[in-house]
Amino acid sequence: MIKINSTETLAQMISLLEHKKAVELQALRQQYNVVYESVKPLNIVKSALDNVISSPDLKHNILNTVVGLASGFISKKLLVGSTKNPLKTILGTVLQFAVTNFVAKRTDI
Repeated sequence: MIKINSTETLAQMISLLEHKKAVELQALRQQYNVVYESVKPLNIVKSALDNVISSPDLKHNILNTVVGLASGFISKKLLVGSTKNPLKTILGTVLQFAVTNFVAKRTDI
């Protein structure tokens, strides 16, 4: 710190420090407003949804899963149809599950 000998220099330094304090207080208020807006529940949800929507891996995985589910459902309907026989219903469900998993894991869209 600089030694101050005259009252004029002291007054200048006080004025300079008061100005610095005002500038830093304004920056602190601006940062507070930014943080306040970012922690509002609606903004947190928006941010989370934006991250989920913008993820290319998630879109790819959802698309693969949808294709797998559709192919499993179609294969069950084609091979088993709508039957009242419990054994055929169970076999159709197992077939649907197997086809869904197979297609979902091996789909390269």
